[in-house]
Amino acid sequence: MLPEITPYIFFTGKGGVGKTSLASATAIKLADEGKTVLLISTDPASNLKEVLETNVTEKVTTINGVANLHAVNIDPEMSAEEYRNRVTSPMEGILPQAEINKIREELSGACTTEIAAFDEFARYVAGDGENQPYDVIIFDTAPTGHTLRLLELPAAWSEFIESNPDGASCIGPSSALKTSQERYQKVVDRLKDKDATTIYLVTRPDGSALREADRSGQELMEMGLANQLLLINGYFEPVDETDPFAQKMKAMADEILENMPERLKAMKQVIFPLRPYNLLGIDKLRKVFEPLDKEEIKSNSGSILTEQHESELPGLEEMVDDIIGDKEHGLVMTMGKGGVGKTTIAAAIALRIAQKGYPVHLTTTDPAAHLMDHIGNIKLPENLEVDRIDPHAEKKAYIEKVLKQKGNNKTEEELKLLKEDLESPCTEEVAVFQAFSKAIHQAKRKFVVVDTAPTGHTLLLLDTTGSYHRDVLRNTNMDAEKLRTPYMYLQDPEYAKLIIVALPETTPITEAAKLQHDLRRSGIEPYAWVANQSMSATIVSDPLLKQRAAAEIPLLERMEKEHAKKLYAIPWIAEDRILEKLVHSVNQKIEKAL
Repeated sequence: MLPEITPYIFFTGKGGVGKTSLASATAIKLADEGKTVLLISTDPASNLKEVLETNVTEKVTTINGVANLHAVNIDPEMSAEEYRNRVTSPMEGILPQAEINKIREELSGACTTEIAAFDEFARYVAGDGENQPYDVIIFDTAPTGHTLRLLELPAAWSEFIESNPDGASCIGPSSALKTSQERYQKVVDRLKDKDATTIYLVTRPDGSALREADRSGQELMEMGLANQLLLINGYFEPVDETDPFAQKMKAMADEILENMPERLKAMKQVIFPLRPYNLLGIDKLRKVFEPLDKEEIKSNSGSILTEQHESELPGLEEMVDDIIGDKEHGLVMTMGKGGVGKTTIAAAIALRIAQKGYPVHLTTTDPAAHLMDHIGNIKLPENLEVDRIDPHAEKKAYIEKVLKQKGNNKTEEELKLLKEDLESPCTEEVAVFQAFSKAIHQAKRKFVVVDTAPTGHTLLLLDTTGSYHRDVLRNTNMDAEKLRTPYMYLQDPEYAKLIIVALPETTPITEAAKLQHDLRRSGIEPYAWVANQSMSATIVSDPLLKQRAAAEIPLLERMEKEHAKKLYAIPWIAEDRILEKLVHSVNQKIEKAL
């Protein structure tokens, strides 16, 4: 069992690391031990229904087959929509519809969604004194430090909105919040009480997941939520000691864990092994705290080991050929959640296009040196230009510009709120998009590969405010019908190809689908999806990995049938220099074909 059980337990971490599985397994374990437990999910990509095999809704539901366990799914999108309605309904008939639409879009970002979800579950933490019916309440997922800081700010929200006609992108008028600030403060105080609350940082033996755990942990620590433990999920232990791929995979995980951030190293840790199956269903969840049974895995592998579960989906080379088509220039953007391999895919696409003789500009929000480390011994073609957009520098410059324009004549409290509001994730996207705009225009004469594209919400926000479009139209003599803004270029499928990168796992697929919906809202149709780190596209003999490859097939079918117009698969590469190995394997295939 987990080492610390308090009345409130939060699981946090980036998408796809297994928060829901571990939260559910913990809830079942505690309920089996006789405690009354409530499991609450505020994850936009929640799959509690599949995990618990019960129709979990926004109303507290009894879980089938587990006495004492109840669950509720707080739908963040629904909460956010109700919140937007509460903000804008008093404005109906007073402000023009265009202004109301603008405010609604400003309140459509990730930050607003989280605030609205927190508004909903605050009542579960605040409780009603002696009437709390549960011994333990488990949350999947924890709020960010940014959200908690916003909620702790003085009650200047309404005044700030009224004196700031451009609006705040996160919380809107305080009158739209169901819970009073006094109650929020009670909630935050309870979260800071180490005897009441435990934060479990969930990660995988993966660099980006560990960095996210460290970042979110530090952010929550700064807010006083110091009772934190680290859960390392999906640690691979080979069953077939003779499989070279399995050995490399384990060695790579060990090296990553050895080099994890020092703050995480010093924390209490619990390691959960990679299982041969997805953790869906009560029976499988009850095995989460049991050691891996390698003999059982071997005995279950008879039929699977005789079958080929290699993916028949096209790979990198086919994708690059399709992107080029009959063109000599164009824009390619990779996008997806953190840790899915966007940068590697973008670099591989750029490198292969350049190797085919076309001029290419690769720009990324990852440090260029990090990208060069991935490239390794590959000689860069002279026709490939690599640079980097620094998100932090762009965001800092953008914030300084906004504060200079809007910070005058504000009280100290309002200024503090404006500064915190500008720490919204959306701010960085808007700032970076302005830098991306230069690269977008270069695609008229060369191939430009950009990692990462802005979300549909950011694009809609830019378009809804209309400032860029209006400024351009106001200051040009060009015919408006001939004028094309960066946003319009992204909407042109002949000019821009947006590629969504996802892992072939349940949560990453759900998150990628939401991202695609977001883009479609802004009039952009993604060109293709990439299933990265696909085990079924990898040659393995280890029984555990073979079973995982088999379990991946229906997920790939779901991606292809329900979401992607085109789907490509990239194999799981157990190497330090992923890009070098990926491009080398493509070249080997080409040589064999010749």
